[in-house]
Amino acid sequence: MAVTIQNRSELANTLRAYLELTKVRIVLLLIFTTVTAMVIAADGVPPLSILLPTLIGGILAPAGSGAINQYLDRDLDARMARTARRPIPSGRVTPQNALLYGLTLIAVGVMILGFWVNWLTAGLALAGSLYYVVLYTLVLKRNTSVNIVIGGGAGAIPVLVGWAAVTGSLSIEAWLLFGIVFYWTPPHSWTLAILVNTDYARAGVPMMPVARGLKSTYWQILLYSILLLLLSLVPALMGGSLGMVYGVSALVLGLGLVAMTIRLMRVSTKAMARTAYKYSTFYLALLFLAMLVDVAVR
Repeated sequence: MAVTIQNRSELANTLRAYLELTKVRIVLLLIFTTVTAMVIAADGVPPLSILLPTLIGGILAPAGSGAINQYLDRDLDARMARTARRPIPSGRVTPQNALLYGLTLIAVGVMILGFWVNWLTAGLALAGSLYYVVLYTLVLKRNTSVNIVIGGGAGAIPVLVGWAAVTGSLSIEAWLLFGIVFYWTPPHSWTLAILVNTDYARAGVPMMPVARGLKSTYWQILLYSILLLLLSLVPALMGGSLGMVYGVSALVLGLGLVAMTIRLMRVSTKAMARTAYKYSTFYLALLFLAMLVDVAVR
């Protein structure tokens, strides 16, 4: 009996470790943007025959990318207090198993999207994984302070996946949604970088606060927050699938993001950076929720 309980506990710990490799919270936010794009493209709830395989493939591909990212960054993670307890540096998962796990998840996710949705959707999901793993993790992250600016495209591709799943093509509205997530990524990531600035400096990662200093980072966050505010209003102004409910929400949330950034510039503390980081997270979730509400009430 004791052996059985111990085995169950070990199995649970192993499953938890592999789940951690996938960066669950990030994947959930990404799949939320995917579903939102699907609802907008379909002007309502898309058929389950498309929705379900897109959900499954849309979760597996970025989850696999997260696992490979942790495999490639295992040396950095071991040197940073924030990430030292991740599955690989803590010894709960071997690097080889993490790599195989990530590759399998991506392959299965892409195949599901290809055979049960369409191959444009599958190709976009694969492009998103390659973007994150190769361009961001291998090329940009360790070599340039604009790693987040360019690398933000990886997190924006899921909206294109959702749109293509429903329509089989990409329209200007799809690219606007892409742009919103793309311009949201730098302010969000840089506020986190401010919080763990010491970690990134110790690991030698040239994030904006490390490479350019806090003052420059604050101004960059403000610039991208303003650009994001302006871009987020375009879908409501162009008279397409989104209207007043979304437009008002985008204006209020965007002004809140700009105000939060100005406050961060004036009150340069870790506590304020943490508040700004949390707001930026809720910002994207609430903005896409506003899109869903707008479609529902129109």
